[in-house]
Amino acid sequence: MSGTRRVPASLIGLAGLFLTWEVASQTGLVPGLYLRPPSEVLPTMVDLLGDETFLRALLATVLATVIALVIAVLIAVPSGLLLGSIPLVRRACMTVVEFLRPIPSVALIPLALLVTGTGPDTKIALAVYGALWPILFNTMYALDELDPLHVETARAFGTGRVAVLTRIALPSAAPFVLTGVRLSFAIALAVVVSTELFAGGTKGLGQFIMEANSGGAHMDQVLAGTVIAGLVGYAANAGLERLHTKLFAWNAPRGDAS
Repeated sequence: MSGTRRVPASLIGLAGLFLTWEVASQTGLVPGLYLRPPSEVLPTMVDLLGDETFLRALLATVLATVIALVIAVLIAVPSGLLLGSIPLVRRACMTVVEFLRPIPSVALIPLALLVTGTGPDTKIALAVYGALWPILFNTMYALDELDPLHVETARAFGTGRVAVLTRIALPSAAPFVLTGVRLSFAIALAVVVSTELFAGGTKGLGQFIMEANSGGAHMDQVLAGTVIAGLVGYAANAGLERLHTKLFAWNAPRGDAS
């Protein structure tokens, strides 16, 4: 299915979600005092998008997410190439990788606060940690799919190990790396917002939600901030998916409905 056909289907699903939310809130299936209906939340969201203070908080969150994602790519891609191309290094490192990977970034917030304080460094460092793994594993396993004939042919023409990695392995792995980046953006965004929410002290969307939640009197703003976080993630994923399709059309999965 083409990307242009997926957009209406996605919007239908989103409209269904908001409709269900509206009905549940208006009919009392859920406490309307806390779960305000979309008919209240969406106008609040529009108002917030015209508020300079909120936009600064949103920009801080998006900027921290992008910085974390770039750092994660710079770390994970070379590491994935190394682990995927040298079996001895892979065997030596995988135990540590598999030990660290399941640890959620949120669980590291108390430790990160003690080490780096409540500044932007903390949320960026935690987001880097969370975003590393999809890119690392996608890069590493992409090398497993590399046709050995291509490598042997390159070596037969005197191509060195580094040149094989940069000229053959990396281009072949690029579609998988970009898929990892798509997955990692959502993770990085969630970690940044969570850190702002729980740690406080650093400007961002999470801090705005936390302050709006004080006393429970502004739940429409809480939900509006949450919806905007979801829209940021949706927009980033759609943009990266479009970029993937444009750059790697030959590698586009058949019947991809994501």
